[in-house]
Amino acid sequence: MEPALSGAAPVPAEVPRPGAGYRAVSFWFDSLPEPVVARAPLSGDLEVDVAIVGGGYTGLWTAYYLKRADPSLRVAVLEREVAGFGASGRNGGWCSAFFAASWAGLAKSDGLGASTALRLAMQDTVDEVGRIAAEEGIDCHFAKGGTVDLARDEAQLARARAEIDEARALGIGPDDLSLLGAEEARALLGATQVLGATYTPHCAAIHPARLARGLADAAERRGAAIYEGTAALSIDGRRVRTPGGTVRAEVVVRATEGYTAQLPGARRTVVPVYSLMVATAPLSADVWAEIGLTRRETFTDFRRLVIYGQRTADDRLAFGGRGAPYHLGSAIRPEFDRDRRVHDGLVATLAELFPALEGVEVTHRWGGPLGLARDWHPSVGLDRSSGFAWAGGYVGDGVGTANLAGRTLRDLVLGHDSELGALCWVGHRSRPWEPEPLRYLGVNAGLWAMSTADRVERRSGRPARRAEWFERLIGR
Repeated sequence: MEPALSGAAPVPAEVPRPGAGYRAVSFWFDSLPEPVVARAPLSGDLEVDVAIVGGGYTGLWTAYYLKRADPSLRVAVLEREVAGFGASGRNGGWCSAFFAASWAGLAKSDGLGASTALRLAMQDTVDEVGRIAAEEGIDCHFAKGGTVDLARDEAQLARARAEIDEARALGIGPDDLSLLGAEEARALLGATQVLGATYTPHCAAIHPARLARGLADAAERRGAAIYEGTAALSIDGRRVRTPGGTVRAEVVVRATEGYTAQLPGARRTVVPVYSLMVATAPLSADVWAEIGLTRRETFTDFRRLVIYGQRTADDRLAFGGRGAPYHLGSAIRPEFDRDRRVHDGLVATLAELFPALEGVEVTHRWGGPLGLARDWHPSVGLDRSSGFAWAGGYVGDGVGTANLAGRTLRDLVLGHDSELGALCWVGHRSRPWEPEPLRYLGVNAGLWAMSTADRVERRSGRPARRAEWFERLIGR
């Protein structure tokens, strides 16, 4: 996403249009079949078995699976805005088996068997989401077309080959991850300068807001109470304090992901890093014949500063990437969702990838924070002695991982001795982020290093060693 970090002078951020309500959150919210009407907030003290702070995928899946397993449980979800308002309603719509920590790193730290077990659980998760969506009548436009990861210069091609070699050493065969030649890759995705690609079938394109809102309805139908417009002011042991009352529970689940730093005592737990997106107007059949994605494959490439895209069910191209700055003090503000410099860079990158999109109408621009743990390692767990449970740190791969988290929290809360509860990410504790201003300097230095490396590699065709050193420093 080099144009998004071109060094151009900042442009004032765009803000949602007045009166747009929640439709202004993202293209996904704007394209919901019906306008979002917020549920009633909490009004008075409440006592439940499980209180869940956060109405995104993690919190909603947890509530859904708990009520499905034990209808007698009293489960309450507390959401500051509306269900799906955060990353769950703004992401790229990849329900994937990708996990932020590498399989090789997990094999080194936890053993090959543990790494393999988690990988297979993530692969199963993609199908689990599709199955539950169908069972609950959630029309989230689920299309399991897999992911194409393009190599568009020699350095990227070297990384693609290295990824395949590493996969084979871990016992990952070509049915799960394959290397494509240039012609095979272009047959799936007609981008420019394609030298090759990797392909995995373990990803489905979805409509994220349809999934989030439908999941909230499904959890509610099973008896979970969802309080929207209810901010958690603090989590204190087995109590959650809100403006409308105090909730007491045997177990409190923190499911706040990118917004975790706004909770007292959690500022250094997960940092909010912004990812921004654009969506085009629906594209013609001729344009899609040139681009491809006939099975609605999701796509990215091997640049270091992440980009991601999908063909939507109504034939738009939804495309996003990193590159927006981290804000001092883990600040989160509505105006950070729209940075014209970064959004214009995304549009320019689209045209560079697909010349047929030069001058295409871009109908939506949006963004939001995702959660980044210090060691890039997602985690889930329950401290039975304190009643505190958590899940998060997905680094942008949360659509699938949150479902696995919900099922795992179900088993932990209910005390089930299950394979999910024994997976190696359960109980993992990431070290805290550095205090400010070191956090601010470090995260933004990383963004600069990745974008600079992409430019160097594009020119030279050789790997940028400085970026590799930085990735080792931060624990990727």
